Amino acid sequence: MTSVSPVPNVPLNDGNTIPQVGFGVWQVPDDETFTAVTSALSIGYRSIDTAAIYGNEVGTGRAIAASGVPRDELFVTTKLWNGKTQPWTRDSVFFEFDASLDRLGLDHLDLYLIHWPRAVRDDYREIWRALTELKADGRVTSIGVSNFQPAQLRTIIDDTGVTPVINQIEVHPDFAQPELRALHQELGIVTEAWSPLGQGRGLLDDPVLARIAEKHQRSTAQVVLRWHLQLGNVVIPKSVTPHRIRQNFEVFDFALDTDDLAAIASLDVGNRLGPDPDTFDV
Repeated sequence: MTSVSPVPNVPLNDGNTIPQVGFGVWQVPDDETFTAVTSALSIGYRSIDTAAIYGNEVGTGRAIAASGVPRDELFVTTKLWNGKTQPWTRDSVFFEFDASLDRLGLDHLDLYLIHWPRAVRDDYREIWRALTELKADGRVTSIGVSNFQPAQLRTIIDDTGVTPVINQIEVHPDFAQPELRALHQELGIVTEAWSPLGQGRGLLDDPVLARIAEKHQRSTAQVVLRWHLQLGNVVIPKSVTPHRIRQNFEVFDFALDTDDLAAIASLDVGNRLGPDPDTFDV
């Protein structure tokens, strides 16, 4: 298995880097995750994104262990599911972190994220302080957040002086979030897009994208992923189909021009598909 990858590494604000294209396993059943992650690693993906709530950390870890890819070539992300009713404490965060490591079969993580801010409860502040301890202890290389809004980002930075390396948020052409991405750039936070292809809910059938895809002799999915890359986003597309896993990886040998980018920008209609982080609380 070759260790050479065409994927550029994006610098993080703590001096580390992350591959710009990774492989996501949201909604992949654990018994299918081994095969999907094995396929991705064999193609050349080196960044794998999972989460405790996905229920597939075990399958992800098994694929990593069986892949033969050296651990120092991999970038493994998982997320703390903070959707519980009791207040979070340092000890409960450490317990969940250890549980994720155990399921993954790893002795350290490359990136650990708070999955949702749960802003109405305000316990994300305590959780973030615990993550800074995990990083200081060397158990996780980088720490970040997911689905955080501007107010929560500024709060945890003001509380600790530690800026998340990444905010993993919903981004796709019809929900581009330019204001939040601009804040990320101002604060030195990388934008990582979940559901970068719009969850298969019609985005890839858009005639504008189809026209651009025909122009470049590419699929609409490849056009959308290339759009993300040229914006500077990190992406973690998900698929369990080997040819689509490969296709999503083959986005480095063409470029969109200014007309393409302007046409795609016109698709942004604020079509949020996932929950609203300001109100989501489970």
